[in-house]
Amino acid sequence: MTTPTSTAVSERVLLMLEIIAKAEEPPTLNELVSLVELPKATTHRLVTRLEKLGFAQRTMDGRRYEIGYRLTSLALGAMRHSFQQAPRRAILASLVREIGETCNITVLDATELVYLDRVESDWPLQIRLNTGSRVPLHCTASGKLFLSLAPAALRKAFFAAQPLARHTPRTIVDRAALESELNRIRKTRIGTDDEEFIEGMSAAAVPVMDARGKICATVAVHGPTTRLPLKRAIALAPALLKAAKAIENSFRES
Repeated sequence: MTTPTSTAVSERVLLMLEIIAKAEEPPTLNELVSLVELPKATTHRLVTRLEKLGFAQRTMDGRRYEIGYRLTSLALGAMRHSFQQAPRRAILASLVREIGETCNITVLDATELVYLDRVESDWPLQIRLNTGSRVPLHCTASGKLFLSLAPAALRKAFFAAQPLARHTPRTIVDRAALESELNRIRKTRIGTDDEEFIEGMSAAAVPVMDARGKICATVAVHGPTTRLPLKRAIALAPALLKAAKAIENSFRES
């Protein structure tokens, strides 16, 4: 039987997860104590339990708490379900009908991109990256867009965490060269992939912004360079931006 006390604690646990997920910077234990309004010992016990269950984890310095793999998986599942429902699925399908090329929606998951949804064009020649596919950040249009709009500290952590793997002869693996490319993308707000991830494929991506004005997803187009050279992909940016804005509005209306 649920008691008033257990209900109150459950509410605090959910509040704790929300605080960790929305924080600009991962909170410390003392910050959690203040925000969830529980004794320090109780807060520590609850967040430790969340760690063991995989819903929270310590940052590399061990002093702060960030979302864990199970909370990320839960969020991605919810977003995937959301994006596949009307009207957002209809927006993506309408975009594909308008431009005649395969389009997708991606979100960031740690150091990878996840394809939340995609709608294929009618062309027989397709490059298939199915819903749920995970792709790297440094050599994809959407990934480079996320990196370009991320805080400098997050980019630094990304570069420090792993080497830049080469996927094609065009992959940018030099950090300084990639930083220069990200500076260019930050100005145009159009992510590009010129055969950097898959030979013979080009792509362009634009941001979907949340209520705080921060990038939360991307809308992108990709296709074989024989039909969709990079110049044409970039020229489709206005149509991509219109779809991205419609998706942003759909969140506010739902």
